[in-house]
Order: sequence, then structure tokens, then C-alpha cells
Amino acid sequence: MTSFITQILQELLSRKVSLSDYTFILPSKRAGSYLISQLASLSGKPAFAPKVMSIEDFAEDMSGLKAIDNTAALFEFYSVYLKCTPKDKVENFDTFASWAQTLLYDFNEIDRYLIDYRSFFDYLSDIQEINHWSVQEEKTPIMENYLSFWRKIPEYYEELKSSLEQQNLAYQGMVYRRASEKIESYIQQNKNPHIFLGFNALNNAEQEILQKMNASGVAEIFWDIDEVFLKDPQHDASLFMRRYQKEWLHYREQPFNYVSNNFSGNKNIKMIGVPGNVGQAKYVGELLAKLKPEDIGKTAVVLGDEGLLLPVLNSLPGNVEEINVTMGFPLTSAPVTSLFDQLLKMHSTASQELYYKDVIAISNHPLIQKVTSGFSRIISGKIQQENLVYFSRQTLINFIPEKYRELFSLCFEDWKNNPGLAVAQLQKLIFSIKDHLDKEKDQLTLEFLFQYNLLFNKLDNLLETYAHIKTIKSLSAIYKELVATQTVDFRGKPFTGLQLMGMLESRVLDFENVIITSVNEGVLPAGKSSNSFIPYDLKCSYNLPTYKEKDAVYTYHFYHLMQRAKNVYLLYNTESDGLSAGEKSRFLLQLEMEKQEAHHIQKLTVAPKVPAISRPLQSVEKTPEIIEKIKYLAGRGFSPSALTTYIRNPLDFYHQYILGIKDREEVEETVAYNTLGTVVHDTLEVFYKEWEKKQVSIDALKEAIKRTPDEIAVQFRKSYTQEPLTKGKNLLIFEVAKRYVVNLLKMDIRDLQEGNSLKVVEIESDLRTEIPVENLDFPVYIRGKVDRVDEFNGKVRVIDYKTGNVQQNQVEIADWEDLTTDYNKYGKTFQILTYACMLNEQQPFKKPIEAGIISFKNLQNGFLRFNKKDKPGRGASKNPDIDREVLEFYKTQLKKLIEEICDPETAFLEKEIPTSSW
Repeated sequence: MTSFITQILQELLSRKVSLSDYTFILPSKRAGSYLISQLASLSGKPAFAPKVMSIEDFAEDMSGLKAIDNTAALFEFYSVYLKCTPKDKVENFDTFASWAQTLLYDFNEIDRYLIDYRSFFDYLSDIQEINHWSVQEEKTPIMENYLSFWRKIPEYYEELKSSLEQQNLAYQGMVYRRASEKIESYIQQNKNPHIFLGFNALNNAEQEILQKMNASGVAEIFWDIDEVFLKDPQHDASLFMRRYQKEWLHYREQPFNYVSNNFSGNKNIKMIGVPGNVGQAKYVGELLAKLKPEDIGKTAVVLGDEGLLLPVLNSLPGNVEEINVTMGFPLTSAPVTSLFDQLLKMHSTASQELYYKDVIAISNHPLIQKVTSGFSRIISGKIQQENLVYFSRQTLINFIPEKYRELFSLCFEDWKNNPGLAVAQLQKLIFSIKDHLDKEKDQLTLEFLFQYNLLFNKLDNLLETYAHIKTIKSLSAIYKELVATQTVDFRGKPFTGLQLMGMLESRVLDFENVIITSVNEGVLPAGKSSNSFIPYDLKCSYNLPTYKEKDAVYTYHFYHLMQRAKNVYLLYNTESDGLSAGEKSRFLLQLEMEKQEAHHIQKLTVAPKVPAISRPLQSVEKTPEIIEKIKYLAGRGFSPSALTTYIRNPLDFYHQYILGIKDREEVEETVAYNTLGTVVHDTLEVFYKEWEKKQVSIDALKEAIKRTPDEIAVQFRKSYTQEPLTKGKNLLIFEVAKRYVVNLLKMDIRDLQEGNSLKVVEIESDLRTEIPVENLDFPVYIRGKVDRVDEFNGKVRVIDYKTGNVQQNQVEIADWEDLTTDYNKYGKTFQILTYACMLNEQQPFKKPIEAGIISFKNLQNGFLRFNKKDKPGRGASKNPDIDREVLEFYKTQLKKLIEEICDPETAFLEKEIPTSSW
């Protein structure tokens, strides 16, 4: 395969002229580098290299103006805006930037296409007035402001151009307009030959330049189009070429060069549907792995979606020994980016206190951890241990050792909402981190820090030049815009090995093997997307590019990649996880419909092999060490919660009680459910403890209701935080806790008002009793703390409080054999019977008692008594009395359960737990 650039160079060299005096202008710098490389290999003798430029550099050189980027243009525009707008109508920089970027884009288009701005903006203003409010006789202030904005656009445009010209600066459109105005003088001063190579979609300024230089004889233009496309009046790949061929005077007499005949040749084209973006990246790796070593250097991987760069780099197979990445590594993907993002986000919020999530996110960042040798983990531990949600900066700094205090001060000291101070702190932070890194081991991190130092230097210069950014929030917005455009260049040999590039970097280049990813609608082509204030009809009237022209640009690039290629792999995403995702590009359908005779098209759909993973239930055999631990637990006493944990899932019992694995401690930003339960239990303990061994009176209960808010607050301070719960979800939870306690007290008042008597016997009493198990040669105890024991009308009640929702059927049983089999149905029954059993062992009951649950979420049903049913299902007779017979039945099941736990031959076997049970 002979590339387009090689063919043109061969033709020029065949003329026996010295190319050293020539100036070559190409669409991109990448193409220019390739031209120099090919010229060196073709010339065969030493020679001075010709001047090679991109079209942007050529226009800038001709205009005599220095091009500025979008950010600098935005700042200049705001200075102009302040000058042209009355003070009472001036918007802050953040609001201004939200619409000014779009207007700058429109200014750029108007200049690039050499539009008479006065008539254009008058037309635009008239359209807005007609579209919106011209039918109304009187206009509201909002309407007047809106229409005034459109009328002031010409003034903004003129003042911006004037301000930039005075500084010898320009945005890209200004550069092109000025270059087109100075083309005559440029031609007079530069008679050396100019070669324009491989252009397609030219703006009006570029067309003016090329036509005049061509007509004067100092320039020659070589297009790169295939006759298949050029002869097809409907094909978008030749949309612009057909216009030039028809409209340019030069081509009425001269041939249109250079028309090739490569596309209709033999080609193997595979259209491959792959689920997901990462799936495409992995399949690219599989395709490359099948290539011969000599074919790797003739292959290009072109990313339709440049976000696939990292997945593709991570999927490259071992046979790819050399690679050239032309697009650069996005700085937004650098690991250090999240640190600076988080710092700016934290300081954008004007707060005198630090929020724990911000502190943990920053202190746990890998870079901070590395610099502090892992000390930052201790900070997280302290925050979690003390349940700190908001705390002062000084509290944090005082906790930091002296050697790390400077680093943490840079991160967490108040930046006073001062953008200048923020940038200075970030620059100091970069140097502080740099001093702790190894120059050999941390080269990549140091490179990223260097790029960020350049970026913050640029921000610092903008802050010094312009006084527009007043807050860190505004600074953060500009920072994000700059980071999004920054890339870190890859180092490598530019023309050897695999070529990995974006669609625009592929201009003018040819490859034998081409792999293109993300050939989906919305990507290739990009589809309708408007970042402009100019209506579609007005664009058409002034011949400004619309979505049709933009689609044609993508069409040309897509087909140009295939023009001289022999093997083409077109990958598209088949996943339908969005509006346009999963829809393959119209380009693929077009290839099928307009198939050339020599094309071999295959359509494939691939999917990753996802093996079915069966997760067998785990089983843990009891070793001598485990048996010793069980004996220790038995001697200390099994609690009702430990026993019900075993009933629910023996493996959980093993993890929690044998291994001692606890749930990871997290900061409770919102009061957790178990904390709410603790607060309610402790509050009730304070009240009812005062009435222990006494009859409860209505007056005492009413007094407790008055004390409830203060006592709840005291218990929250003990169990949760010293901070008052005065806002957000925590305030609601505080009110819920208060409501729970008050409702229970009111329920007892109602019982007393109905003539019942209530005497408190015990509150939160610790119980422990031995359970003789005949088959075990070591003592076994059960222990627990019963919430409340009282006498209601002379009958003893054992009461367990539950802040959750418990129903009556959860404290009933028909068959004793079921007691230890189903946690969801009988777990609550097992618990209250355990408390009753311990009380009886401590002091045997003289007469039957009752045991049950008071559920705060089901308080309308009052005390939920345990019932022994004579049969399952409805219509059963229920007996609430707990006597010696009931306890003996219970103890039989309890002993069976303990024997199973202590049996060396019975493994801890995991149970399948339905999701609904959690």
C-alpha cells in the first residue's frame, strides 16, 4: 500500500525540483511529521527540510496575531462585557460564563466564514423579537432585558475584537479573518511554492486563502478523494469536494487533483457488534493478538470515543512491542486529579467547620497516604471512633504530628474563599508532595504534578491579569475547564509500531489494517448537537455549517480511513443502556447498501464468555481451637442474641462469636437504627428505674412525659454525639425517639385509668443461669439483660422492647420442634422464653407468668403476649401462661441447640437466607 502523502511526494520529486524551498500546509501537525519522515526516506540524499505547517499555524503566521485559547478569550470578553454593560445589569462571572462560551463560539464561526456581522446580528435580533414578544403591546422588564441582550451583541463583538487587536491577540476566527484580509500582501512577499495537502472541509476564510494563492501560482492543492465518492452526488464523503469542484473558478479549466481509485479494491471488512465499551477494548486486544509482528506496524486503532484510551491500553496483547499514542493521556484520568478536585470542592463551600467525608476523602487519597507513610488512616480511625461529623480545622491540625502539619495545613486551613490564596496553597502543596517522592520510582506521578503546576501557574497568571474571579467556586469552574482540555503526551517513536489515535489525528494518514471502535450513532457521526445561539434557518441563509456539514466531516474521515486499507474492523456497542447506545452507525448500513464488488463484508456479534458461578454454601469444621472457644463462650454464658444468630445462620455465629469479627465502624452522619433503639431503651430505663419495686402512678407517668425531651437529648449525647440534633434527618429521628417514649408512657397511663394496677419489679436486670446439659462435660450458662419485669394486675410480665415492627404471630408457637428451626418465625419467641427461663431459674415462679414484646411500631396492639397454640393455622386455641411445663419444653429445645453448637462433629454450615429477611 502506498499512502497518499507518499504518492504526492513521489510526484513532486519526479519533477526534479528542490523541495527545500517549498512550504507544505497540512490539516494537522501529526500529518506534517509523517510527511517529513516520508520525505527523508524518499529523497535518498541529504537536503534541507522544507517548511511544514498546520493550517492553523499558517493562518496565525499570516495574520500577525497571536492566537489565544478559549479560557483567555472568556476573560477578555468579560472585561469587555463590564465595559459595555450598565453596572445595575452586570452579571457575575459564573453566570456570564454560562452563556459567553456559546457566544464566543458563534463569534468564531462568523469570522471563520467571513460573515458581515452587522447585517447578521441585526437579522438575529429581529428573529428573537418576532419569535418571542413582538405581538405584545407592552413589554415587561424581563422581555426588555432579553431583547436588549440581543441588540447589544454587535457592540460586544466590536469591543472584543478591538480590545484583542490592541494587544495583538485574537481568537481563532479572528486569526482566519485577518489572514484572509492579508493574503494579497503575503503572496507579494512569499513567492516560494506552497503545497496544500489532504484538506476536506474548509471554512470561507481558508477557501479564500487557497483560491487566491492557487490563482497567483504560488500554491498547488492536492485533495485526497476516491472517485467512488466524487462521482456519487449523494455521498457525504465528497460533499465539500463537489462544492469546490463546482464553485471554484480554477477547476473550470484545470483538473481536480488528486482523485484516486482505491476504495473499490479488495477489502476485508468486518462489522463486529460487542456489548459495552470495555468489551470493545478487550476485543481490540484479541484482534491485535492475531496479527503477525510485521503487520503491527501497518495497523491503526482509531477510537471513535476517545474515552476508550485507557481500557484499550490495558487490553494490549504481548505481541504489541511498540506503540505510538497520538492523542495524549487525559489529565482528568491522572490519579492526582481527584485530590485537587476534592480540595477545591471542599473549599468552595464557605464553612467554618470541616465535614468528615471531605477530610477522609483527602487524607485517604493514595498520594497523601504515601507521603504520610499511612498516617492518614489514623485520622480516619479517630473520626470514626469519636463519631465526628463536623469539627473545627484546629481540632484536626492539633491531632497531626509536627512533621506532617505543614502538608495538612495546606490542605485544610481556611482559604478564606480567596482564589489567589487557593492557587498559592495548591502550588505549595505540589512542591510539598514532590519533596517526598522518589525521582526514579515516582516518575509518572512527578510528571502529573508538573503538568498541574503548569496549570496552576496559568490560573495564577489569569488571576493577576484579570480581577474577574471572586470566589473559589468560580475558580473551580475555570479549573475544571482547563483540566478537561489538558493532556500528557506519550513518549515513543512516532512512526513505528502500533498507531493508536482519535478520529481527527487520522487525517491524511493511511494504514493497511484499520480497527475503528464505537461506530455507533451519536459517536460516528456525532449527530445533532447545537452549541450556538444561531437558529438553523439563519445558518442556512448565511452558509454557516449545520449538523449536515458536521456529519459530512465525520463521513469523510471514516471513509478516508478505509480508502487504502486492506483489512478493516468496525466495532460497535450493542448494549442499549441509553437513548442512542446499541444503535449501530448509519455508516455501517451505508457500507452494506453501497457494497463494492471487491469488498468482502462479514457481520459478527461477539460476547464475552461469562461462566455461571455457583457459590456453594460454606462449611466450617470444628477444630480443637474452635471447641475451646465454644467452651469459653459457654462458661461466660450464651446470650439470646448469640443463640438466635446461630438459628438464623450458623456461619454468622462462627464469624461474630468464634472469630470475633465485628461490623466495620463508620461515622454515623445520620442516627443509625441501633443507636435509636439504645436511646429509647436507656431513656425508659431512667424513668422506670425510679419506680422499681413500686406501684406506678399516673402522676409519675405524666411527669416522665414532661421530662422526655430533655432525657432523650441526654441519651443522644451519650450514645451518638455531643452536638444538638436541630436539623435534617437527625432532628426527625430525635422526634421519633421522643414519640416512641411518650407513646409508651401514655399507653401505661391508659391502662391505669382503666382501673389496672402496674408495679415495676425489675428494669434492665442482668441475668445469668446455668443450664445443665447431660451430654456435655463442661458447664453451660445463658445470660442476658431483660428490659422490664412488672406485675400487671398482680400477674408477672417479662417485657422485651423492640423499636422495629413485630406482629402477634411472631410470638406464637404450635410445635416445639420448630422453635430452633426458623429465625424469622420463632426468633422473637425464643428470645422472650430465654428471659423467662433465666428469671425462673433465678427465682422459681409460684404461679404462671406472661412474657412478650412491646413493639414501638405496633404500639396500638399493646403488649404482644407469647402464646402456645394447640395446633398450627387459624382457629387454634391460645394459652399465654408460661408455667413449668412450657419452660421444660423450651429447655428441651434449648439443650438440643446448645448440644449442636458444642458438638465437634457438627460443622458450622451456612444457611441460605432470603433477601426479604434482612
